Amino acid sequence: MRPGVDLYRPIRCPTGYPSAAGLSELAIRSARLRRDLTQEQLAEKSGRLDRNAITHIENGHMTPILDHLLLIAAALDVPLSALVRDS
Repeated sequence: MRPGVDLYRPIRCPTGYPSAAGLSELAIRSARLRRDLTQEQLAEKSGRLDRNAITHIENGHMTPILDHLLLIAAALDVPLSALVRDS
């Protein structure tokens, strides 16, 4: 982890607006880090995503389709509801 990275600040899209679909990028990153997984390992566990996709999702630069969220939730062994927030 890079020094000075604050994992607890809200993550925003480059436009300054929260990401679409109620996705909580912070929840994905937090769940991944709690399991001591790298982005590469999470990508491998998902079976269909690559590290680049995980990076873009966690940084709010890409909103994943439901299929990809389900793969991430399964790879992290969390319910889908743990990765999304109420609007």
